[in-house]
Amino acid sequence: MCETVTYRTQQFLPPLAVCSPVTMTRRTLIMGAAGRDFHDFVSTFRGNDEREVVAFTQSFAQNIGELDEIPERTFPASIAGEGYPDGIPILPESELESIVEDRDVDEVVLSYSDLAHEYVMHQASRALSAGADFRLIGTEMMLESDTPVVAVDAVRTGCGKSQASRKLAGALDDRGVDVVVVREPMPYGDLEAQRVQRFESVDDLEAAGVTIEEREEYEHHIERGHVVYAGVDYEAILDEVEAEAEVILWDGGNNELPFFEPDVHFVLADPHRPGHELTYHPGETNLRIADYVVINKENTAEEADVRTVVENVGSANPEAEIIHADSVVSVDDPGAIEGARVLAVEDGPTLTHGGTATGAASIAAEQYGADWVVDPRKGAVGSIADLYDEYPHLGKVIPAMGYSDEQVAELERSINNVDCDVVLAGTPIDLSQIVDVEKPVVRVRYDIEERGEPTFEDVLDEHADVLGL
Repeated sequence: MCETVTYRTQQFLPPLAVCSPVTMTRRTLIMGAAGRDFHDFVSTFRGNDEREVVAFTQSFAQNIGELDEIPERTFPASIAGEGYPDGIPILPESELESIVEDRDVDEVVLSYSDLAHEYVMHQASRALSAGADFRLIGTEMMLESDTPVVAVDAVRTGCGKSQASRKLAGALDDRGVDVVVVREPMPYGDLEAQRVQRFESVDDLEAAGVTIEEREEYEHHIERGHVVYAGVDYEAILDEVEAEAEVILWDGGNNELPFFEPDVHFVLADPHRPGHELTYHPGETNLRIADYVVINKENTAEEADVRTVVENVGSANPEAEIIHADSVVSVDDPGAIEGARVLAVEDGPTLTHGGTATGAASIAAEQYGADWVVDPRKGAVGSIADLYDEYPHLGKVIPAMGYSDEQVAELERSINNVDCDVVLAGTPIDLSQIVDVEKPVVRVRYDIEERGEPTFEDVLDEHADVLGL
């Protein structure tokens, strides 16, 4: 609506039409990988009249490898809310440019993690050249909690978050606190059924049909008596967790930002990958907002690489306090390894998009005197064999990938095709309960141990008031 205004002091100027501002709805495309993208929608776009999310794109390659057939998925209307009666389509990222054109997209939002800075800007260039703006969502997506939050995140996947979160959960237990773990999502199945997931027992994991990757992140907490929540709608999850927990432990995935605003924020760095703390998204952001930076795995790293990480932490976040720590490997049956020909099965995502060549099983093989580590590549089949082409940095290991029943079966065949004496399972789960392995399986465990001070206990003491301890 406009009205005409006549200037009284400058009569030579023509009348000026003054119009009320008109709000234009921005058509938004969210690039994701089934996790942070859904949370960004729920926390930032759902119910936002100024934005209409016309589609998600999904980077299937980040986790499960290239697929012959891309599954058709839709973000459900029941979660999307008003304005999305048909839900929101989830489309392949490879079609980004045509989606921008066909759906008249105004802005593209990148919403997934553990990405090299250069890769992020390549995606920005794709969006910009297609005619859309490009955007990242920052800390605005963090939900405020009335319950104290301790967050554990990292600069890359595979830094040792599981070890740190286990230790902190145990320390809170020892203080008589009801702690509930909330994990970053991995909803690869029925999104409506996965809106809010609560896991209290291994039977709950079985009933939900979780993937190997989900089980790796949930099972080790459940074994220690801690309830784990995950899912799609973290506003709904937070409501349920606040009714159950005295302290919430956020156990982040990849190098993602915490979904809940933390009262104490730990971020892990890996001296086996010095420099990555400054060159990955959103890991560098985590580094810069951390209260404490835990440099893990120092017992197996080069001193010069540890110094590099220390210097980078000091330059990026001089206010953060550094905790030095070791990742200590142990096995259930050391005698089965000594002098044996072993197959090393490692945590899948740590090896693939995490960029590491080996893991805990390889370290255990050396530590406990294996004769040699057998090269499994010739026996690998299907999607497991494809991983060696997609990730040529992989060493003599098998990544424990299992995003589908078919891939679990291929993992089982790949393991059984290897001529070895013992299978070393360097994943956080009991692998023998997932695949039928013909050789003895020795489970590798790894825990974090601080070097000097401060320790995790010291940090909890320092923040006892805010955490209600």
